[in-house]
Amino acid sequence: MSDALNELGAHIELKRPDCVLSWDVAFGELNIDVTPANIAGFIEFLKSDANCRFSTLVDVTAVDYPERAKRFDVVYHLLSMYQNQRVRLRVAVREDEMVPSITEVHPSANWFEREVFDMFGIIFSDHPDLRRLLTDYGFRGHPLRKDFPTTGYTEVRYDEAQKRVVYEPVQLTQDYRQFDFMSPWEGANYILPGDEKSGDGNA
Repeated sequence: MSDALNELGAHIELKRPDCVLSWDVAFGELNIDVTPANIAGFIEFLKSDANCRFSTLVDVTAVDYPERAKRFDVVYHLLSMYQNQRVRLRVAVREDEMVPSITEVHPSANWFEREVFDMFGIIFSDHPDLRRLLTDYGFRGHPLRKDFPTTGYTEVRYDEAQKRVVYEPVQLTQDYRQFDFMSPWEGANYILPGDEKSGDGNA
């Protein structure tokens, strides 16, 4: 399988040097770093090329790297049922950079791209209906960005007196929350084996 994926990677790089920045095979999967400008055309090539035939779009997602200049990787997973192979495409983009939509090539990308926009704030140019998918109307921020607070910015509750749903700012800000990630039994007056805190046997 690894030999076949290496051959496929070399074939794709040879055919589309304008798109492929680099590629490697890891954990039995072919990973290709792609330029954002030609992503739709490149995915069309992967779909139609006789040696590829990646006709199924499995997923579109993203990964946030806040410390990088190109903050996000937009990640595409494609499947070739004809060749029984998978490929992962990574497109590195800045926070203010738009990514061309691939809905013309794979209509199923519509909701995938909307989800990435909602969760990460990445804008897909030429998307037919780019609006939030999972969060509420008027939601502030993008929950899967690593700088988004765990508590969020707003809490929603039903007010019995007003007989309606009300939105209120979160009172407990993230700065004042403390996590040590050591024990799921905080407050218990006993310690389970293996749950001792480092450097303090009485915690």
